[in-house]
Amino acid sequence: MYPARITDEFPAPSYRGNQKQALADIRAAFERGKDVVLVRAPTGSGKSLLARSIAGCARTAGEAAAEQVIDAYYTTPQVSQLDDVAEDALLEDLCVIRGKNNYDCILPGETDTPVNQAPCVRERKFDCQVKHRCPYFSDRAIASNRRIAAMTLAYFMQTAGSDVFGKRDVVVIDEAHGLGEWAEMYATIDLSPQSIPMWNDIDVPDIDGLDEAVAFTERVEHLAERRVKELRQKAELTGEEVAERDSLNTLRQDLGWFREDYTDTESATTWVVDQADSEHAPVTIKPMNPERYLKHTVWDRGNRFALLSATILNKEAFCANVGLDPSNVALVEVGHTFPVENRPLYDVAQGKMTYEHRDDTLPDIARTIVRIMARHTDEKGLIHCHSYAIQEQLKELLDDFGVGARVRTHDKEGRDGALSAWKRSDNPDVFLSVKMEEALDLEGDLCRWQVLCKAPYPNTRDSRVARRLEDDQWGWYYRTALRTVIQACGRVVRAPDDYGATYLADSSLLDLFDRAEHDMPDWFRAQVDRLSQPDLPRFAPDQALSALSSGTKRRHDRSRSRSGNGNHPLSDVWD
Repeated sequence: MYPARITDEFPAPSYRGNQKQALADIRAAFERGKDVVLVRAPTGSGKSLLARSIAGCARTAGEAAAEQVIDAYYTTPQVSQLDDVAEDALLEDLCVIRGKNNYDCILPGETDTPVNQAPCVRERKFDCQVKHRCPYFSDRAIASNRRIAAMTLAYFMQTAGSDVFGKRDVVVIDEAHGLGEWAEMYATIDLSPQSIPMWNDIDVPDIDGLDEAVAFTERVEHLAERRVKELRQKAELTGEEVAERDSLNTLRQDLGWFREDYTDTESATTWVVDQADSEHAPVTIKPMNPERYLKHTVWDRGNRFALLSATILNKEAFCANVGLDPSNVALVEVGHTFPVENRPLYDVAQGKMTYEHRDDTLPDIARTIVRIMARHTDEKGLIHCHSYAIQEQLKELLDDFGVGARVRTHDKEGRDGALSAWKRSDNPDVFLSVKMEEALDLEGDLCRWQVLCKAPYPNTRDSRVARRLEDDQWGWYYRTALRTVIQACGRVVRAPDDYGATYLADSSLLDLFDRAEHDMPDWFRAQVDRLSQPDLPRFAPDQALSALSSGTKRRHDRSRSRSGNGNHPLSDVWD
């Protein structure tokens, strides 16, 4: 790596905000010999441009000896972030490659068939005469030979150990704050009717401990292997059978890796098992602190690493979570350039939103939202509902209060389409969202205000969360919630001249700020220090609808939306 050329690799014609200083600090960290640099850069810092500059420091073929690796990877967990990179003219030399299911076969009669279900994977000994023109294999070949290959984190991890995408000189991970949690999710093993077609043929035991889980996985793997052999004996498979074969092969690999890791006395991974207390219940095997998994899928893939995010809140805790030595890691802080008065936080807390208090608190929150709607009569709003149960209750309450005509919702299957329709609309509609605290750009009149209905603490019924709290890891618990809150606050203020208000409706959010104060970035602490109670209009549903009744419409000044298929749980960070 050649850190000295980092400014020459900057792709924009000029700097904005703190980009020039950030590049200088990143260069200095690498030149001090650090192999990993964490870049804590808030919304609007131009992280993608910083990422491109860092990737450009990788050795090229003309600069390397025969035994040295070259070039760079850019990767992000978020499909929407990769889409933005692909559309940015300043980043045109980042060569994007996606998974097979994103490409259509070009053979006659197969043009609506994704490549992962094309004849080459359906038919035994199929010889494709146009493989050199296949959109997937063509993009893969191009990306494997380009200076900077860009891909989602899921694809990056899945290609670990491949001959096509081997080790490179530099790896840049954008939106890296949840790297440990993403690794845990990718390494989680789900044993259920959804993942095992022959589930009804399995006598599922009551799992009491990991030793019993290991024995059960051996039996499942044997059945999966037998089913795969049956499928391989067929001359041609249907698309459903291809998906079944690939899913079972992945499951077999995961089960083998789990047993190998569990029996390795030197592995740092702790495994936990979840099973509902009912007959024939599915089994979920989850890793904690998957250092070994990350070593293989991430840390062995490059010489130097840059990890960028607005919410890497604690260097030591982050390093412990992902298996890094803090002494080999530098943290570069990028200052916020958005005026703090443009991103106000308002205290409209109505009580606790924990499960036992929700039924009492939510009606008061709904009434408060009506008053907020009246304050923003002709401006779009976003409500972070945290869960579909809260979304459903809140929608019913708002309908009862008579403001339903201004309210939109979404379900799990139609989230992307509903979001796109709301963004395109010229009406000042209010969108009740679930799990949209990240990867959502609502610049300008796309949204001027938002409400956080509930403190986003991790679910204590999750075995990994419960295990961490048993180990007294309360700092992790509060940091995780704070990270989500900070991400959510960045959805509606996207540029120095942009502005948007965030209303906090759960009193537990105020408690969270006290408990996690020492982990707050300075720029977010400045927002919290200015926290105030707004002067809201009286409860008047007719006033909240006044812009609709008068026919007033506001045209937003910017809209960037796309609709994905959203079928796969890893298709986007929202899922």
